[in-house]
Amino acid sequence: MRCVVFGATGYIGGRLVPELLAAGHEVRLFARDPGKLDDAPWRDRVEVVQGDVTRADDVRAAVADQEVLYYLVHSLTRHDFADIDRDAARIVAAEADRAELARIVYLGGITPAGQDLSRHLASRAEVGQIFLDCATPAVVLRAAVIIGSGSASFEMLRYLTERLPVMVTPRWVRNRIQPIAVRDVIYYLTAAAELPRTVNDAFDIGGPDVLTYLGMMRGYSEVAELPHRLIMPVPVLTPWLSAQWVNLVTPVPRSIAVPLMESLVNDVVCADRRIAQWIPDPPGGLTPYPRAVSLALERIRTLDVPTRWSDASPSDAPSNPLPTDPEWSGGSAYSDVREQDSTADPATLWSVLESIGGVNGWYSFPLAWALRGWIDRLVGGAGLRRGRRHPNLLREGDALDWWRVESLERGHRLLLRAEMRVPGRAWLELTVTPRVGGGSHYRQRALFEPHGLAGHLYWHAIAPFHTVIFGGMVRNITGAAEKPA
Repeated sequence: MRCVVFGATGYIGGRLVPELLAAGHEVRLFARDPGKLDDAPWRDRVEVVQGDVTRADDVRAAVADQEVLYYLVHSLTRHDFADIDRDAARIVAAEADRAELARIVYLGGITPAGQDLSRHLASRAEVGQIFLDCATPAVVLRAAVIIGSGSASFEMLRYLTERLPVMVTPRWVRNRIQPIAVRDVIYYLTAAAELPRTVNDAFDIGGPDVLTYLGMMRGYSEVAELPHRLIMPVPVLTPWLSAQWVNLVTPVPRSIAVPLMESLVNDVVCADRRIAQWIPDPPGGLTPYPRAVSLALERIRTLDVPTRWSDASPSDAPSNPLPTDPEWSGGSAYSDVREQDSTADPATLWSVLESIGGVNGWYSFPLAWALRGWIDRLVGGAGLRRGRRHPNLLREGDALDWWRVESLERGHRLLLRAEMRVPGRAWLELTVTPRVGGGSHYRQRALFEPHGLAGHLYWHAIAPFHTVIFGGMVRNITGAAEKPA
């Protein structure tokens, strides 16, 4: 079948695409930033259409001549995510009807009956209902916590359990949850493409185990062979307060942690197993929770994490000027440029650059970087805890501590866009060029576009530290490249 995937650069979408290809489907991807897909191993087997899901013309071009539409988009990092997701879903539903598609497949969240829903779950339910109400047949798959390497829910669980031997937790950690392995989610999504057009319904999907969040943390510690964790539920911690703690202790930023923690107030357990009438259990059965945790940890240990929650963070709108635009499109900007020749060959110097960040650090004043990361976490930013997807290889769209890989010309140029909380926009550009006669030349350019007076004051306040931080980076990066292997 001809399938178009909305949200292919996200956590689930990036794992669904190869399964659709393996099942023999033709796949088209709809992405606001197609460059994020350039390094995907299946890139040459798919068609990519660029566009924005909130623009009807873009959506119309994406769904033309298609049969099945997978909708895996949500705007959780925005405070007005419910409004954005509602408007986008209405546009997609209207264009699906116009194109006379055979099916819409949407992944939402379990919505327990008779409970006040969190903003997150209510928004997911609303989007699902929009698709069910349109003329195009829809299958809405509703899942609770997804267990898999790189998922936001799993990373939150992992960091809380590993880093805190003693935890004071909200009383709703005793609420019931039915987690599901990411491999089982992908299985259901893939199979949904083949359902008959008469099916227009929402189905709960979940693993074989019903636990509490408390039980999930204890189960994780057993699989990870951690010492026994002392967990003490108390009645005073609200979801908002809990999310602040998650923001500090885990890589998940406050913008995502708040709606996720709010959703834990609800019991999220499958209301029925009607999905089995149309899609049988995966071969070998649904994945038990301990096995799902074990598989996720194994992928992390073997550096086989194809997608992460941070892959889907929003990028700047196409209308915003980029640092490569002439004269910054008329905007004011500050820059800090530093260069140095190196005796190392370009390939060796590049290998150091592509390994920067994460556990490898930033080759300059680690305490200052750590302090700046903690400050960013305190104000709800990314901080340094996101790390890297892979210790040595980058691809466009990867999160790298508080940066994101905006552009990558392997062997020559790496452009990072800052996602920390600053009064403006910032980039860090690192380039390697060969020198005549041998060796290489390293160029490092920090760019900052201030927003208002606060932006100008911010740049001048940190300018005195640039010699230590950026100057040290130049010396230490070239020095690391010149050391014997």
